[in-house]
Amino acid sequence: MEQRSPDPEILEKVAGMLRAMAHPIRIAIVNYLGDGKRRTVTEIHKKLGIEQSAASHHLVILRDRGVLSCRREGKNIFYSLKHDKLKNILESAGECCV
Repeated sequence: MEQRSPDPEILEKVAGMLRAMAHPIRIAIVNYLGDGKRRTVTEIHKKLGIEQSAASHHLVILRDRGVLSCRREGKNIFYSLKHDKLKNILESAGECCV
């Protein structure tokens, strides 16, 4: 059976998501959110030991590239992985580095 070429538009979206995750802090964010829980920027910056402004910056990049979903509840914005399978990408890449 002949394999079809992937849609160029989908390839571009995949590349954008991978570029967005290609930073140590953003990998840590995706890894932290990989348990399926929704978390605020405050929870994320405290857990990772980074400034809140840095966490916010990285969260925007991940959200804009379709890696994260966000939902406002009152004063808080909760972030979560948009697709559970994204954590598998990080796990697989991590296994290749051991």
